Amino acid sequence: MNRNLIYLLLLLSMNFSCSESKKTEHSELVRTSQNDTLKFTSGIRAIFQDSQGNYWFGSHHEGVCYYDGKTFKYFTTKDGLQNNQIRSIQEDKNGVIWIVTARGVNSYDGGKFTSFSTEFDSPKSDWNATTGNLWFYAGEEDGINRFDGMNMNYLIFPKPMPIDPYNSFGVTGISTDKADRVWIATYSALFRYDGEVVEVYGHEKLNIEDNELIHIRSVLVDSKDRIWIGNNGIGVLLKHADSITHFSKKQGKLIPMNEFQENIKTGQLAKNTGLQSVFAMEEDAEGNIWFGDRDSGAWKYDGKNLTNVTIDNTLSTPMIWSIYNDNNNNLLFGMAAGGVYEFNDGSFDKRF
Repeated sequence: MNRNLIYLLLLLSMNFSCSESKKTEHSELVRTSQNDTLKFTSGIRAIFQDSQGNYWFGSHHEGVCYYDGKTFKYFTTKDGLQNNQIRSIQEDKNGVIWIVTARGVNSYDGGKFTSFSTEFDSPKSDWNATTGNLWFYAGEEDGINRFDGMNMNYLIFPKPMPIDPYNSFGVTGISTDKADRVWIATYSALFRYDGEVVEVYGHEKLNIEDNELIHIRSVLVDSKDRIWIGNNGIGVLLKHADSITHFSKKQGKLIPMNEFQENIKTGQLAKNTGLQSVFAMEEDAEGNIWFGDRDSGAWKYDGKNLTNVTIDNTLSTPMIWSIYNDNNNNLLFGMAAGGVYEFNDGSFDKRF
């Protein structure tokens, strides 16, 4: 199959654009539910617990839900969100909640949403001309958003050579190491910014074969300062100090590449059964590394053994969009089929 055609098949649900740069405020329009379950059915792409103990859940296309322990409160574009697909949620030092959607960034403070987006006709190539530790997905473009306290700045990535015109540099994950270096995963490369220099990790630096495609969907810096890189198609790579290894292959958990070979009878793409399409990663309180695979579900690595575990075999798909370790070290899994599950004493219970 043509390499560019294969890459196009990799790009799942990435036809999102961003609006022009504006900062607008919206008063809160409250919709609440006293039900003891989360209503979202489109998949949980983001989970976050704020400094006050409240939970925030970001859906695939139903907006955001806030849960204070008693009541579920739902927010959509009707309340000021720029889009109902949520990519990530975080909190700044002032307690402001930042919600990244498929079409721009929203902050939530004092019951109000403020919308931020970027003028892509005014990009910055000098990353050192900006400040701030809030970083955001910036659409399927060529850079990343960085907030300096007042303005949202759009920073262009230095591209790995040669540049493939079919490649996308949409941000898929952000993680920070002990030296405060920011690791930024994009579909087509991994970037590291140390406050002065942007280092590019493409095929050569990641030790990827010429016939393998980079399609990074997640990145995690663990407590040992190891860099875990989750790919859609070639599994997990592991960077530790100056060494980069193909973790999935080394563990024997990567089947031959077959997911893009069209089934003649059904016309559908074959699904993998190994640790091959990793969309989410997290470290638990015991130092175990957890992976969420698109087709094979949850995997646990305890430092010696890698084990595939079943969350709920009644779900329509085992795909995991997000894994999150909350303030009380509860490990939560956001499922593509909807619902949030907690890992507890060797088993999974539906929490939300």
